[in-house]
Amino acid sequence: MMFADLVDIDDFRERLGALGVALPQGETPDDWAQRVRAAQPVDGLPELIAALCAEGTTLQPEVRRAIDLILVP
Repeated sequence: MMFADLVDIDDFRERLGALGVALPQGETPDDWAQRVRAAQPVDGLPELIAALCAEGTTLQPEVRRAIDLILVP
């Protein structure tokens, strides 16, 4: 069964890639968060994170970890 509201690693990478942040395969959520933070400001990032964290959206643990690390002040 496929869930349309499940965000997996590949989906997360594609969405960030569309914002101009390339996340190479094989990296950890920590690496991704570091790349995203280094690329700031990223147009559309706050909206993307809000959409990913919206009620009804299920994030894989790796995606949740990366988002949490991106949001660390």
